[in-house]
Amino acid sequence: MTPRQLALKVLEDIFQTGLKPKQSLDAAGAGLEERDRAFLMQLVYGVLRYRDCLDWLLSGFLTRPEGLGAKTIDNLRMAVYQIEFMRVPEWAAVDEAVTLEKRLRGKHGLVNAVLRSFLRKRPSLPDPLDDLSGTVLAMRSSHPLWLVQRWIKRFGIMDAAALCEANNAIPSIALRVSVPAQREDAIASLAAKGIAARPSQISPAGIVLEGTARFEDIEDAMSCPYFVQDEAAQMVSMLLAPEPGQRILDACSAPGGKATHLAEIMQDRGEVVAVDQDDGRLKLLRENIIRLGLHSVTVCAADAFSFSDASGFDHVLVDAPCSALGTIRRNPDVRYRHTLADLLRLQHTQMRMLSRLSGLVREGGTVVYAVCSTEPEEGEDVVRFFLQEHANFSIIKGESPALKTFFLEDDKGFAGYRTFPHRDGMDGFYAARLKRLR
Repeated sequence: MTPRQLALKVLEDIFQTGLKPKQSLDAAGAGLEERDRAFLMQLVYGVLRYRDCLDWLLSGFLTRPEGLGAKTIDNLRMAVYQIEFMRVPEWAAVDEAVTLEKRLRGKHGLVNAVLRSFLRKRPSLPDPLDDLSGTVLAMRSSHPLWLVQRWIKRFGIMDAAALCEANNAIPSIALRVSVPAQREDAIASLAAKGIAARPSQISPAGIVLEGTARFEDIEDAMSCPYFVQDEAAQMVSMLLAPEPGQRILDACSAPGGKATHLAEIMQDRGEVVAVDQDDGRLKLLRENIIRLGLHSVTVCAADAFSFSDASGFDHVLVDAPCSALGTIRRNPDVRYRHTLADLLRLQHTQMRMLSRLSGLVREGGTVVYAVCSTEPEEGEDVVRFFLQEHANFSIIKGESPALKTFFLEDDKGFAGYRTFPHRDGMDGFYAARLKRLR
């Protein structure tokens, strides 16, 4: 199959069956040459990032789009994406789309007519800043209108537009070395292979790549054990601030980014109990523990709601299941998967989880609650409700000076940590540190 045929299959997997992009791309791209695999990924992620905008561009040339098959629609989307965003020659994009439609035994005549009409009467995209309702911004950036309107209300039109733009940009790759003292050597090793990188200004173990790189090339270049992990995720473990010899619980732990980071912060002395119930993710967790050479992480296959431990823990990390709306730039399909009702449903689960797991921390210990979501229903609101019902806990600041930039406090003393892609160049996270008083 050609890369374009494979792209259609991947898009069908994502839009019709709900498969995650990486899962489908890994399967579809197996055996492809590097150039073809890169083209496949560019087509798929491009259509995912701009689906609604592409549909708007096509809307004036399709009288009955509901009567077309999903593959024909995606074929048209890919062609317009190539013309508008990839600067592929117009004739080539049209010819490739028509040829592909013939192979599919689809409506090649319609595809040819629609694309040629599009080229003759190519519409101009309106300026989103001229429309405070958010309708144009939602269309141009391919974000749900309900979400864009919330961001405009919270941040204003300029900030909302910047957030949408950041979500559609290709994100930088961040790494975490196991031993912070090895960071400069690792950066030098990357540079020797032609991969530019800089030290993270947030995490003492973090490295941020400047530009893109293949993961195979990173693996070949790195001179020490490492984990691919966004800076915002690294901050969560820094906020927990465990010490050597302590006992830590990481609920919902797999694939182990935070659990292994906690063990490294403790110099692999003490115990991190890593809990998860998904067999596939537990397999990745165990593999990562072995790959990083850690001995202080104990893997436990269990549901976070039923897990119990009589000994208690010095610290508990509740990295709760969430909408993942803070990771749209890495997972562009996430924007199409959720509604406001989903946030409230997830909030109920998050509140139950935080309430239950907080009971496992010892007196004087801390709980860090974290989600990779931009929305307050999953962050600030959960912690507010928790504190109203648990008078034996109070919210406290983190210890690392590097976290100060992300600290937010309202006029009532409620505090937490927030990151945003457009402001901080990292994924959107919320985290709060809670101390058990009695």
